[in-house]
Amino acid sequence: MKKYIIIIGVCCCCLASCIKDEALNKECDIESAWIEGKEYEDNFYKTTEMRKEISSAETDIVFSVRSLLSLPTQIPLNFKITDGATIEPANGSMQDFTKGAVVYTVTSEDGEWKRTYNVAFQEAPLPAEKYSFELVETKTEQTMLGGTNEMHIFYEQTANGPTYCWATGNSGSALTKNGSKPEEFPVYSTPDGKVGRGVCLNTQSAGALGEWMKKPIAAGSLFLGKFMIDYVLTDALKSTQFGVPNSKEPVRITGWYKYKPGEKFTDMDMKEYPDRKDEASIYAVFYRNTDDKGESYVLDGHAVEDLDKLLDNPQVYKVARVASLPATDTWTQWEMFFEGKDAPDDIVAAQGCNLALVFSSSKRGAQFEGAVGSTLYIDEVEVSYEK
Repeated sequence: MKKYIIIIGVCCCCLASCIKDEALNKECDIESAWIEGKEYEDNFYKTTEMRKEISSAETDIVFSVRSLLSLPTQIPLNFKITDGATIEPANGSMQDFTKGAVVYTVTSEDGEWKRTYNVAFQEAPLPAEKYSFELVETKTEQTMLGGTNEMHIFYEQTANGPTYCWATGNSGSALTKNGSKPEEFPVYSTPDGKVGRGVCLNTQSAGALGEWMKKPIAAGSLFLGKFMIDYVLTDALKSTQFGVPNSKEPVRITGWYKYKPGEKFTDMDMKEYPDRKDEASIYAVFYRNTDDKGESYVLDGHAVEDLDKLLDNPQVYKVARVASLPATDTWTQWEMFFEGKDAPDDIVAAQGCNLALVFSSSKRGAQFEGAVGSTLYIDEVEVSYEK
């Protein structure tokens, strides 16, 4: 129990920090990054894309622009960093991003801790038509108990280089782990895909800390979007921010799966329900990424709590869901079609819409209900768009 007491104390004090000893003036994070000036606005599809809020788990910051050919060779990038820290190159200094990523180093106020960030400008990638999950990196993170964890990061290759469009909840699960390998996390790459590699999502126990916080399970979740670890302990549903910009309107998505539900279905109080079986979930949402005031809008876990009411959301154009995913130990094909209203062509063309695609090993995992051991395999996902 001593281990979990230490974790609880540290997590509740300050989650949003870099890899460090959790003491005053040791933080070295970039919290946000932005470009100022009307002379730069035409390089972006929307002015809201000129500012990025940065999760404490991120070290790659990417701004999407219309074209690299018209991008100025000197751009002043501004940062908000943790109190007392310093950044090199200097905050607001002119930098050339046309030749590739620029490396920024943030140093804590006491000088003991450093963190590097890769900041890049890339042309907005064309919508992907197929996801085969062959590309994966192994990320090593220092833990609060002095060890390290290794986890898999999925990405896609575009004409402009790699794009890290896939997110998982592995970073949240890492709060209760120390010395874990990728296969010990809720989401990891498996060599036994339908073709080549695939993805394994499994529902795990969150241990004593999770049970104490009424979050006893960690469902395997893979989605297009971003995971904001800063909200895990304070507002878990806000930590999952679904969707990436898409300049085409999707009509159908297909893929392959295997699924085995866990044996004991429990709720957030760990009460067992012998008559309930866990279910996997696959769904997608096509929605507008700015609101009526022109502010950036993102679909988070709160917005998808009730999938049946998603089309009542004025930001949402279309929704697709797989009706059921029966248990099977052989690769089985699934498909889903989008229902709802068409998005205006000019908004779609200007990347004014996001496509969210979500996979989960436990359908009620966001409510911390499900069965430990539920396992979903996914591979060879294809998106069909309107011509």
